[in-house]
Parts: sequence; C-alpha cells; structure tokens
Amino acid sequence: MIAPELPPGARHAPATARNREAIAEVLAAELPERGRILEVASGTGEHCAWFARRFPELRWQPSDPDADARGSIAAWCEGIGTVAPPLALDAAEAWPGDVAGDAILCINMVHISPWEATLGLMAHAGRLLAAGAPLILYGPYRQRGEVTAPSNEAFDASLKARDARWGLRFVEDVDAAAASHELRRTPIVPMPANNLTLVYRRQ
Repeated sequence: MIAPELPPGARHAPATARNREAIAEVLAAELPERGRILEVASGTGEHCAWFARRFPELRWQPSDPDADARGSIAAWCEGIGTVAPPLALDAAEAWPGDVAGDAILCINMVHISPWEATLGLMAHAGRLLAAGAPLILYGPYRQRGEVTAPSNEAFDASLKARDARWGLRFVEDVDAAAASHELRRTPIVPMPANNLTLVYRRQ
C-alpha cells in the first residue's frame, strides 16, 4: 500500500483509514446534531480532520498532551473552519476552566496510557458533560467471562513490554470508573479487528 502524501509536520497512523468509517457510523448515531465535540488524545489528528469533514455541522476541539502530536493535528486540520487549534490536555491532570464540550470522544487512549488517565477522563467527563451527553471510547478491551482474541492478547503483551502501566482494560472496570462520576454505559458496539466502542452518558 502506498503511504498517503502528508501535510508538512503531519504524522500518519495507518489504522485511521481502516477504522474511521466504522467509528463514524457510531458517531452518527450517538453525537448531537450540533455542538462542540471535545476529542481527548487526538494523536496524529487524522481522525479529527476526517470526522470534521464527515460531520460539518459540528465544531471540533482536538487535544493532546504531546507537543509533536499537536503539531500533527494542526497540520491535518489546517483550513477546516470547524476545527479549533489543538489544546494541551492530559487526561490525568487538571484542565483549564474554559474547556467545554457537548460530547467527548476518545479513541485508542485507554490502553496506551496509565490507568490514572482513564480515571481522570471519567472525572473530567462527569464534570463537563450535561445530562444525557455522551462520552464515546473506542479501542480494544477485555470483558470478564469472554475469551479475548489472540491478536488482542498479543497486543496486550506488547503494550506491557513497552510500559507496565499500559494494557487492555476490562470493560467492567471502565464501567465502574465511569459510574463513580455519574456516567452510565449504554451500548457496547462491536467493531472491526476485535475492537469495541463504549458509549457512556451523563446521568
């Protein structure tokens, strides 16, 4: 496969092109018709740029704690009028008081970060979201009582080899962290390549 031509300063994550359509189908059902979408841990920025074009009626606020990632986000989203400049947000840390969102989207962060980042994300979502507003998580997860796909087991081992604080989380543990901040999970949506989308709504 030929790599895409990248904007200056942009990074490329091959998985983005493979999963963006499936994620967009869930977003179409779960996001509000209008409002601001806060994306946490936007990474390369490719998802944000693509979703902003896919849902032009929404305003998008990308973020990432990594400066190089924010540079990539800005490069991918340049010229898209509905995307704000990326914010320097770390889910595990305090956020400025003016951060806001009518929905929160977080793709592929929970397993590639310490558990404290997930706990922080739930605390921020519980504080920021209005009643009924969604927090949408995408990535690989474990579920108690269910066999994990061999590819996910191998991925989990590789993550923990890179950082012992990383790894696939149990849905039930994520649910408990969410519930402590008045967030209740609605659907679990099976996704391609043994991933899941988890949707939580503020009570």
